[in-house]
Amino acid sequence: MLHLRRSGRVDLESVRNVDAALVSHAHWDHLDLPSLELLRGAPRVVVPRGMGRTVRRRGFAKVTEVDVGEVVEIGAVTVTATFAEHDGRRGPHAPRSPSLGYVLAGTRRVYFAGDTDLFDGMGELGDLDAALLPVAGWGPRLPPGHLDPRRAAEALGLLHPRVAIPIHWGTYSVLSLRRRDAAHDRAPADEFEQAAHELAPEVDVRVLAHGESLVLE
Repeated sequence: MLHLRRSGRVDLESVRNVDAALVSHAHWDHLDLPSLELLRGAPRVVVPRGMGRTVRRRGFAKVTEVDVGEVVEIGAVTVTATFAEHDGRRGPHAPRSPSLGYVLAGTRRVYFAGDTDLFDGMGELGDLDAALLPVAGWGPRLPPGHLDPRRAAEALGLLHPRVAIPIHWGTYSVLSLRRRDAAHDRAPADEFEQAAHELAPEVDVRVLAHGESLVLE
């Protein structure tokens, strides 16, 4: 995306030998083919149905297309594609494909929401050890189909996770805008944490810096 800049460096060592990459939808900031090519080894790439050919043309051999409700087994982990309330079309001439979230079930159950707003049925994804919820975007305006910090906190009342991790914040900024400072980048995550303490105080909120990891005990 030529109109965006990354707000921080990425430690590629943490993603050198992953078993799989889960792609939520076809937007360029979620399905960036050069970024996928940085993954070493031969990871399984799981994409929304309709986007398989786009990824295979870049040389990926293990590509699995899924739609809402479909299941993929990756080692000992079961990955279920879930609905996402988001228009994820890549462009007017691109194949039609859904926007997805994923529930990963192994020794723990983790929900990765992708890009989404609140939707009917979100509460049925419950019994979660962790939920990764988007809380912002990359520009000054957040269009429909996204969770802002407050609505992401409201989602906790439907999902009831043990741990919540805000994502989709502080990664990109628009080139035409003045470069933001670290406090501005982090503001959506801090707003989510504050709203979560108000609306879902039983949930343990963990704000992770770029490249930071969390072990679910």
